[in-house]
Amino acid sequence: MDADIALILLQDGVVNGAVYALLALSLVLVFSVTRVILIPQGEFVAYGALTYAALDAGKVPGSIWMLGLLGVAACLAGLWSMRHHASRGAVLRLLAGTLLLPAVVIGVTLLLAGRAIGVAGEAVLTVLIVAPMAPYLYDIAFKPLAEASVLTLLIAAVGTHLALMGVGLVLFGPEGFRATAFSDAVLSIGSQTIQGQSIWVVASTATTMLALYLFFGFTLFGKALHATAVNRLGARLVGISTALSGRIAFGLAGVIGAMGGILVAPLTTVYYDSGFLIGLKGFVAAIVGGMVSYPLAALAAVLVGVVESFSTFWASAFKEVIVFTVILPVLLVRSLRSPVAEDEE
Repeated sequence: MDADIALILLQDGVVNGAVYALLALSLVLVFSVTRVILIPQGEFVAYGALTYAALDAGKVPGSIWMLGLLGVAACLAGLWSMRHHASRGAVLRLLAGTLLLPAVVIGVTLLLAGRAIGVAGEAVLTVLIVAPMAPYLYDIAFKPLAEASVLTLLIAAVGTHLALMGVGLVLFGPEGFRATAFSDAVLSIGSQTIQGQSIWVVASTATTMLALYLFFGFTLFGKALHATAVNRLGARLVGISTALSGRIAFGLAGVIGAMGGILVAPLTTVYYDSGFLIGLKGFVAAIVGGMVSYPLAALAAVLVGVVESFSTFWASAFKEVIVFTVILPVLLVRSLRSPVAEDEE
């Protein structure tokens, strides 16, 4: 391996790591607020990529019907939960958020699909379709289990992942899809060339990290989420709705997942089940970050991407094994440093 090949592999690793960083950030966010290990985060990436690819091909994405179905289910779940203390305002807000919003998004998609709305329009429409699915899933599958153990929440997350993957096969089919890149520009630095799409990926990840920093540091909702992550009971005692915090956290995860899918679609062919491996690599990075540190999770994601890139060159048949082995020394060190704790009841 010469220096040029090493630089090419490093570039690919950083780009892939930037995508994994998005997933790691959303996993840390959701876990810190709700204690849910969001295994379905990879499905949001796959749904985002396939929805964007369908719009790019001038087709109506099947995910809009999934959005409508989830909205109806979330509406029914919300009406059931407030059956004893429902107010007119609360019911109207629920109906607007779970029925009116999906109806508007579906109508706009049917109107614009097949028209030349440009890459930016397709990206925005993709986020509008995929992002609301996450808070709907929270209301349906996780909100009723909010006080359950982490193991119970993990089982619910695995079940949700399997359901979404099966629905993805029905909606998008077994074929893979790829979309048009945001930019065809090529930047040359010496003997190295950097694709415009790669710059978009890294810049989007950096912008997302900055936006999350500003959100948590300077907005009321961000501070409420941070308070919920630090002490759920204390947050509830001072009037912060943990249910609303969970919904916001899932909503942000949905936005990040859709963005990740949009960025991935021009780089590689995406299938209905491609999100699983992408999500697992983001999970490895989140684990290295202790499921609490955003900067450490992002750095670990870049490390995972670089390890994957060089593993592909040296031992492509074992690249997944090598990548997931990264987590073993981290778990070993933490198990030796952590005190023995009683099993959770």
